[in-house]
Amino acid sequence: MSWNFIIDDRLGIPLPHFEKEWEEYTEEERSIILLHWEEIRGTIPDHVKRLERIIIAKQNQLNIEDNFKYSCQLNSEIADLAGTINELHLWFRVNQDVTASAAHH
Repeated sequence: MSWNFIIDDRLGIPLPHFEKEWEEYTEEERSIILLHWEEIRGTIPDHVKRLERIIIAKQNQLNIEDNFKYSCQLNSEIADLAGTINELHLWFRVNQDVTASAAHH
């Protein structure tokens, strides 16, 4: 098999790993890949909600934190989590791009 999905530890979801260009896969392979991706893609909103809850908890903690060094650490963690959410949103939109691309070939 010249494709698979590999868990991204930071994002918490498997991401596609292709060994050749999308157009080089057969229609059957593309269908299987898209079906598998759609299953993974469906989990992204739950991951985002979980991360948002963590951000809110850290923001609440930041609001009462008096230690400057720890406040900086919390800010950094919040920024990292927000970046992860942003990347998850980008991956969530990938299905639309791949499907549209496949439809044009």
